[in-house]
Amino acid sequence: MDHLSYKTLSVNKAAADKGWVVIDAGDSTLGRVATQIAMILRGKTKPSFTPNADCGDNVIVINADKVRMTGKKWDKKTFVTHTGYPGGQKTFTPRELKAKSSTLLVERAVKGMLPKSRLGREQFRNLYVYPGVEHPHEAQQPVQVKLTK
Repeated sequence: MDHLSYKTLSVNKAAADKGWVVIDAGDSTLGRVATQIAMILRGKTKPSFTPNADCGDNVIVINADKVRMTGKKWDKKTFVTHTGYPGGQKTFTPRELKAKSSTLLVERAVKGMLPKSRLGREQFRNLYVYPGVEHPHEAQQPVQVKLTK
């Protein structure tokens, strides 16, 4: 058997085949949608996945204002941030965050599932979240992706 016939394909940023994907988050649970979005952003759904390169697709999320959470998480769950100054700790609930902007809730959930590095920040820039059905990316001819239940 010729062992040299098997070559591992390592994709870099220039050789990555990046596409555009549309995901409808309407009436879906936030965490389940966010995990699938993070997998597509990282490129884990592709056979040429390389963990140290940005080889994932650009993701457009529509209907972010219709995303739901199970149980009493809208009021019981709290997010904590700190400004770095004394007394700068702030807490808020998902309901307060959604009232500010419905896209922030989805963006925060996906960002927490990406790597905490330069690569994760670069992959997060490939995410576009919109509250309604309309989005300005028709020229990129995005492909509609059905989420697994």
